[in-house]
Amino acid sequence: MKAVLVRSLVRLLLVPFVAVLAVLALLTAAAPGAQAATDLSKVAEALRASPVYVDPAASGLLSSSDAEALADKIRDADKPVFVAVLPADYPTANLPTNLRTETGVTGLYAIRLGDRFNAYADGSVLSESAVGNLVTAVRDAGDPKAQLNDFVDAALRGNLGGSAPATWSESGGGGDGGVDAGALITVGAVLVAGGAGAYALVRRNRRRHEEERRAALAKLTVVVDEDITAFGEELERLDFHPAETGADDAMRADYQRALDAYEKAKSLMAATERPEEVRAVTQTLADGRFSLAQLAARREGRPLPERRGACFFDPRHGPSVADATWTPAGGAPREVPVCAADRARLADGHDPAIREVETAAGPRPYWDAGPAYGPWAGGYFGGGILPGLLVGTMLGSMMATPSYAADYGEGYGDFRGPGGHEGGDMSGADFDSGDFGGGGDFGGGGDFGGGF
Repeated sequence: MKAVLVRSLVRLLLVPFVAVLAVLALLTAAAPGAQAATDLSKVAEALRASPVYVDPAASGLLSSSDAEALADKIRDADKPVFVAVLPADYPTANLPTNLRTETGVTGLYAIRLGDRFNAYADGSVLSESAVGNLVTAVRDAGDPKAQLNDFVDAALRGNLGGSAPATWSESGGGGDGGVDAGALITVGAVLVAGGAGAYALVRRNRRRHEEERRAALAKLTVVVDEDITAFGEELERLDFHPAETGADDAMRADYQRALDAYEKAKSLMAATERPEEVRAVTQTLADGRFSLAQLAARREGRPLPERRGACFFDPRHGPSVADATWTPAGGAPREVPVCAADRARLADGHDPAIREVETAAGPRPYWDAGPAYGPWAGGYFGGGILPGLLVGTMLGSMMATPSYAADYGEGYGDFRGPGGHEGGDMSGADFDSGDFGGGGDFGGGGDFGGGF
């Protein structure tokens, strides 16, 4: 959390000055005697400082002003999108993987190579199929400026995971490279004014994002408070006293764990500030209900129940007792954990008692009510089984997007890509090259395939 705050503060303070430094770098690159940066490490170094790099030998493909405008667009969106414009004869062997390794930042990488174009991304940022669709949509565009802008616009409209790397706000500059100081001051003044506008735009986007998170937490608060209340009423109805005849230490321990879970859930919910923190609350409630199930088994002389997830249809029903086949409207059959009452309803051909929550369109099952309910469900069912339970539902579809973890937390089994790093993270060479895919297959020896 501290790292995120520091990174945000650095960005907010340095946005205008980074713009000046970017112009300094561009003017220096255009100065007499500039050489093509054929060393991939130089390309990577430039991308760590700015989202767009144009090789001096490829300056005819994208002007410095167009490159800076494209870079500003990416910075304003605060997303890890990298664009490299290279000459046609640039070596292509293992280029995508080597560029990703040298840059060391998880993200979406678009490469214009002469008149050819391709893109690749880490799975945690964007799926391979999504990258392929984006590339296909712009591949026939002959004009590099139009192609790159169309690609970036389409990518930014999608579900990109993560945020821009901190290095875009932390990069520094070198000498003036022979550029007139007065010109730099003039350009710098203009860019500071423009940077203020960009800063305001970023602030608005972040404010809107935070408002959406607060709205999600407000929805969750209503539902979780209902769950806590229901569990408290269950404890009140419980016909058990620790001193009653026949009560033993194991029963008293079960009962105490249930009471502790109730108090802990209330405390956790009172301190919750982010949607993903709700998962700990519902997990605590699940623990408490399992303790009550154990207590009931001991008192009735039955074998102790195995630990199972909550009833899929309504976690307030308590721990499930079996798996049953269920088919959602318009979906495919799947096995879901059910309580005894819902198992009986399904066996008799009746509908289960489904937990509904309020939405703008009226009451809906929680799995069709939006992304906020992912952490709520994760606490009850555990991340590993959620993909199979929610496949084909609105919630399942939303949780499958790379951006979901950034807003609602991670750890939901197969819903997360295998990359292990959020977009914009500095991973260095620690990434799965097999998870770094996109708009074309690798050809012989790792050369570019597809459009290359």
